[in-house]
Amino acid sequence: MRVWVLALALLLAGPAAAVDTDYVTVQRGRSLTDAGDCMPCHTIPGGTPFAGGRAIQTPFGTMLSPNLTPDNETGIGAWSDDQFVRAVTKGLGPGGEHLYPAMPYTYYTRVTEGDLLAIRAYLKTLDPVHNRVQTDQLPFPFSIRQSLYAWNALFYRGGAFRPDPQQSPEWNRGAYLVQGLGHCAACHTAKDWLGGDETSRALQGGVIQGWFAPNLTGDARAGLGGWSIDDVAEYLATGHNRFAAASGPMAEVVAYSTSKLTDADRRAIALYLKGLPGNPQNPAPVADLPAGSDLYVDNCSACHNRDGSGMPKMFPALAHGPFVQSADPTSLIRVVLLGQRSVATAGAPTAPAMPAFGWKFNDSEVAAVLTYIRNTWGNAAAPVSASDVRSERAKLEDDPAQ
Repeated sequence: MRVWVLALALLLAGPAAAVDTDYVTVQRGRSLTDAGDCMPCHTIPGGTPFAGGRAIQTPFGTMLSPNLTPDNETGIGAWSDDQFVRAVTKGLGPGGEHLYPAMPYTYYTRVTEGDLLAIRAYLKTLDPVHNRVQTDQLPFPFSIRQSLYAWNALFYRGGAFRPDPQQSPEWNRGAYLVQGLGHCAACHTAKDWLGGDETSRALQGGVIQGWFAPNLTGDARAGLGGWSIDDVAEYLATGHNRFAAASGPMAEVVAYSTSKLTDADRRAIALYLKGLPGNPQNPAPVADLPAGSDLYVDNCSACHNRDGSGMPKMFPALAHGPFVQSADPTSLIRVVLLGQRSVATAGAPTAPAMPAFGWKFNDSEVAAVLTYIRNTWGNAAAPVSASDVRSERAKLEDDPAQ
């Protein structure tokens, strides 16, 4: 009798243990997928998650993201695990064809195979969606995939992340997430004319899809030098802190990626970013700012205060603001012209908005108020010209969704 009871117990325990292990792997894969910010790029706004078809704007034309659901015909259901890992880390499709680096395999190459297989395990649990996507919308000659042999020779450096033995485990975890799954350099590093990273300016900011992704280094004026580790972690968790509010593409990153990370991972990222050396620039502040001063007092000071201090976690501080003093004013011009709503998260659900002033200010007035903001209260940055505003306004009128 005891033998039968023991056999029955083992029979029941075996499958349960397997299910538990599989559940753990899938849940880890789900968390890693969040860390990689995969869902937003592979989902049409309002569409089925991961079913693909979202337009990705590049300097070379538009691409559509592929279907990542386990549909055998139009998704990745028929792919082997090896094919999945090869695509994500080497940019090679199941038939050996080159994938375009809009899929950030140049960064994902640093992700461990174990983490990639956990992501794959999670994607297998999604409902299959039959959605055939013609991903390549690029014009000739960029539509010739063989050209990526040369591009990869110039810009692709394969190999998994190697921890720095001189640094702490927390620092290495942050480096792993920033350099790999988080692929932060894809937006925050300037690109050359071929679309490759200017590695000498790593994480010092770059223009992408009509926005300037700001400097993430420890630069005291234009980077994160004035933020504490807690400030960075809070921003990643809620999209808000005492200095800034996430809007534009970063609002989406916070909503679907960094706000879903663990506190430990957010702090690790913050620790790593705070250790990055800046490349300080010290421009002389513009001295003559009377027109911008009047415009600021009449239109901006009610929210941002006359001294530019803002309201913590509601209206960003403009005084000593790194984003305000960024090398490129593209995002600032865009926000003044079109307005912008910051991200809403569980930790900061209000999502305050900046009204549009493009209907009210002409190009010279936008330039004047931004030049004033960038060079007052101790700020110092290059002036914004009316031609800068005119150029950005024309782009937004042609494609306000960019």
